[in-house]
Amino acid sequence: MGLIGEVALLPFAPVRGSAWVIRQVLQEAERLYYDPATVRAELAALEEQLTAGEIDEEEFDRREDELLDRLETALAHGTGK
Repeated sequence: MGLIGEVALLPFAPVRGSAWVIRQVLQEAERLYYDPATVRAELAALEEQLTAGEIDEEEFDRREDELLDRLETALAHGTGK
């Protein structure tokens, strides 16, 4: 884009900057959500909850399936460590 286009779009700079920040926050949130270490820690905490009697087998199975799906997605996209 030329100089005139940049000057014409200058009033929209805060909006463009905000959109960039939102994209960065979303990318970081997704990285943490699919981080295998995070998912494994959540699996360990879930097992502790089951052992402590805080949740029943049905709840454990449901949440474990969700976490394993996240882990599988992370490993399939090459984010696994």
